[in-house]
Amino acid sequence: MKLHILFLLAASVCLLQKPYALAENFEENDFAEFEDFDEDEFIVGTTTGDQQSGSNVRAESNSGKSNLNANIAQDDANDFAEIDDNDEDEAVVEDEENEFEHFQDEEEFEGFPGTTNDQDEVKLADTKKSEPKLTMAKVPMHFRTHWDSYWLEMLMLAGLLAYFANYLFGNKKNSSIANLWLSTHKTLLEDNFILVGDDGKKETESSTLTFIKESESIYTLWCSGRTCCEGMLVELKMIKRQDLVSLIAGIMKPVQDQLHIKVEMSPDSMDNFVFCIASKKQATKLFKEMNDLSKFCTLVNKTEEKYNIPGYSLLSEIAEASSSLLDSRLIAALNKYSHLIEYIHVSDQFSGPVQQEDPNTLKQPEVKRILHCGFNMPAKIDMEELKPLLVLVFYLMERIKRFRLSKEGKSKSDKNRARVEEEFMKNTHAARAEKAAQKREEKRKAEKEKVLANDDPEKQRRWEEKERKRLEKKRPKMKQLSIKAL
Repeated sequence: MKLHILFLLAASVCLLQKPYALAENFEENDFAEFEDFDEDEFIVGTTTGDQQSGSNVRAESNSGKSNLNANIAQDDANDFAEIDDNDEDEAVVEDEENEFEHFQDEEEFEGFPGTTNDQDEVKLADTKKSEPKLTMAKVPMHFRTHWDSYWLEMLMLAGLLAYFANYLFGNKKNSSIANLWLSTHKTLLEDNFILVGDDGKKETESSTLTFIKESESIYTLWCSGRTCCEGMLVELKMIKRQDLVSLIAGIMKPVQDQLHIKVEMSPDSMDNFVFCIASKKQATKLFKEMNDLSKFCTLVNKTEEKYNIPGYSLLSEIAEASSSLLDSRLIAALNKYSHLIEYIHVSDQFSGPVQQEDPNTLKQPEVKRILHCGFNMPAKIDMEELKPLLVLVFYLMERIKRFRLSKEGKSKSDKNRARVEEEFMKNTHAARAEKAAQKREEKRKAEKEKVLANDDPEKQRRWEEKERKRLEKKRPKMKQLSIKAL
């Protein structure tokens, strides 16, 4: 009986230990079925046999486990294998490149290119449509062998050649005229002047006997060394023969070569008067343009009848001077060389052309005593015909030197100059007053700076008192009116 009880106790103990062992196995492998699931999850698209072989390998590695555990693992593997077999078609890994493959379904989208090549073709077609189509004109490339095709170029080339040829010819022509005049009058100039042809460049004064070329059409010659004058300037103003355009314009409005002789008289060799005899057209022009003629002279009426000089007008300040200068010799020269003598201008107030009135100008322009003669050169360039005109200039120099005004003439001349001076002072009175006020203000400012620079307070006080009195004098005086009460 005792043995039987002991046997039952032992059997019960054994039976109790077996479930505990199974429980321990289950406790140690709580995540066993999740491990199996993870392993099966990464095996996509495998067969049922492969899954079973995997489960057998795991069963062999866990040989120490019980059969119950193996059966349970086998059942779990089979369950997951069935799930994988059912979802094999659905478990496909999507590729990034095939993300928009559904757009390539021709049944889904009509008119949409199905392939990448089709899309590239569409893009190329769009770019071709956007680019403009350029068509090049078919120009025949042939060489023109006919000279008549270049008639415009040939005409321009001929014009340029004609212009340059005319420039050389005209320049040489004007130079030859100047040299011809100098060679013709050389002896007469040397007899009346010590220095002929001073260019102002040499240190030692000596005659050069050559013209100074101011331009292709203007030549000048300076002469000095004679009594009753400071010097004489000979100026040849010729036609611009070097300029083809000027020659063509000269056909419409003819011009002539001119000779201008300007003599600067000495201050003590000429009295105060203004005189001008000129052709009618030139007299009107000079009266408007020259400052001294417009201010001092008047147009003499009936000049042709009084002095017997047809075709000329007389501008005179003093009748006494006009009667003295227009003697028989000058009248004879005017009548004989009327086609050459343009004007004769004598003045002690010569200041050039009329200047625009400027109120800021406080001084009158500088004046000179001059004898200015203008002659036309003959068309045939006969320089011998011009010799008497140069002799006439020397005669007028001597005539002006010997002429003296009477007391009445001097008195009238002085009054005229005083009148012009007074008009100038009236016109510039405001400017002169402003400048004088500016000078006084600058003087006071300098005096104030000098006093302030001094450290003596007594001097500063006296100066301030002086300024206060000066300002009080400038203030307008106000009259006080007393009103009696009614």
